[in-house]
Amino acid sequence: MKKIIVGMSGASGQIYGIRLLQTLRQLENVEVHLIRTEWAKKTAGMETKWQADEIASLADRVYDCEDLAAPVSSGSFQRDAMIIVPCSVKTLSAIANSYNDNLLVRAADTTLKEHKTLILSLRETPLHRGHIRLMAQAAEAGAIIAPPVPMFYTLPQTIDDLVDQTVYRLLDLVGIPVAKAKRWSGGAECK
Repeated sequence: MKKIIVGMSGASGQIYGIRLLQTLRQLENVEVHLIRTEWAKKTAGMETKWQADEIASLADRVYDCEDLAAPVSSGSFQRDAMIIVPCSVKTLSAIANSYNDNLLVRAADTTLKEHKTLILSLRETPLHRGHIRLMAQAAEAGAIIAPPVPMFYTLPQTIDDLVDQTVYRLLDLVGIPVAKAKRWSGGAECK
């Protein structure tokens, strides 16, 4: 069974995290551990019709972001990967600088020190030099920077199509391919 930690910080784009949780919930042999910041909860309420408890119900285990003693804070917690989506610049900065002031950042830092896959789906644009430096620092520490950039060769018809393709791409990066994912086939899909 794969253990995936899903982190959601307060950036815009909460639907990406929600859809990731929905997709993982449909898969067998995946255990999902969720950490959300308070601003993630507030932003989800502003951007979606999802209630905080509905989002929490998509995970097998939910942790309080202030609980630095939670199991996922330790390197002894067996995890396969961690995906933070959406990832705010604040969270990126904390991870890049190992500033472990909450469980989301501590779990990310532990994921890196244990040489497990950490994906940061940064939701910010445009970027200034400081943001780019932080992404470089996080990447140098071992994180994968994977902003939610839409793939138009899949001929998306709805926002859901765009969100799903991003989620499928994130799952590819942690070794969980989804059969519904549309893949590049030499341009045949564009005709």
